[in-house]
Amino acid sequence: MKILSVVGARPNFMKVAPIINAIHAHNLALKQSGAQSDPDGPQPIEHVLVHTGQHYDKIRSDSFFADLKLPQPDVQLGVGSGWHAAQTAEIMRKFEEVLLREKPDVLIVVGDVNSTVACALVAAKITYDGSGKRPLIAHVEAGLRSFDRTMPEEINRILTDQLSDLLFVTE
Repeated sequence: MKILSVVGARPNFMKVAPIINAIHAHNLALKQSGAQSDPDGPQPIEHVLVHTGQHYDKIRSDSFFADLKLPQPDVQLGVGSGWHAAQTAEIMRKFEEVLLREKPDVLIVVGDVNSTVACALVAAKITYDGSGKRPLIAHVEAGLRSFDRTMPEEINRILTDQLSDLLFVTE
């Protein structure tokens, strides 16, 4: 199984850290037990970490990776800041190439930032090789609502939940 996780901003880093730790623990346990050699048993998880670059400076990004002991991202989109529409569109444009190249079984999006909704939307509409297959979309931080539609984050939460196949709370 191949899982691709997306982060873009500080709140995402904290939410994805325990997921990545669990994947590493799963793979380590399989390796130590020798169970990964059983084709009918649990298999290792291939994990790809994508950083959109929504928050990209040392204070907003690098220091969190170090403090949370996150691995360096496998893919850096380098989107940077910008108006909501421009930033979201740039994330979508660059992320589509990643999805088509990596073809994950599962996409994990966390939080409620532009990176979250942009990547969920791309994954919901993509098909691999015209087969109709696309990744299962898992949203971590699903269901949270402020009921204030003047907040961009509220719009992102509502849309991401609607696009996702699996909805997880953060607690």
